[in-house]
Amino acid sequence: MAEVWRSAQWIYRAVFLVLALGLLFLKLLPLGQSAGALPGPDILLCLIMAWVVRRPDYLPLVMIAIVVLIEDLLLMRPPGLWAALVVLATEFLRSRVALTRELNFVVEWILVAGLMVGLLLSYRLILAVAFVPQAPFGFVAVQVIWSIVLYPVVVGLSHLILDLRKPATGEIDSFGRRV
Repeated sequence: MAEVWRSAQWIYRAVFLVLALGLLFLKLLPLGQSAGALPGPDILLCLIMAWVVRRPDYLPLVMIAIVVLIEDLLLMRPPGLWAALVVLATEFLRSRVALTRELNFVVEWILVAGLMVGLLLSYRLILAVAFVPQAPFGFVAVQVIWSIVLYPVVVGLSHLILDLRKPATGEIDSFGRRV
């Protein structure tokens, strides 16, 4: 039984890496980015948040940090700042996994939306303190709003396609501990 659990963890980790690299590849493609166009949502952030709320053991801290750091480097953002903030947000969610298991979806959505807004504000505040040029606030706010709206879609697709769900009460991991 433990071997199956461990293999499922590695399968989900591999699926996450493939999805993350695919999303990064799509972000780098010059697809219809005209001046004045609305920004798209941060699907990778939605995916990370949804997976950490559902199954935090499938996404280790190091994997999240490396994927988001690679995204920082490829998108030419200040290296490590967004990665550090995302890691802090996911660890906040991970530390409250027992609470989020009992929450209904609307409250979970509000929690994740608050974290996304907090990430936006802290990222912009740190960049402002360091006098780093930033994108206009409206542009980034629209991206966060799109991400918040897209979160239920990402959760639904993760549940339907990948069968990613919250652990059942009494479910145990490979070490015999309750999940």
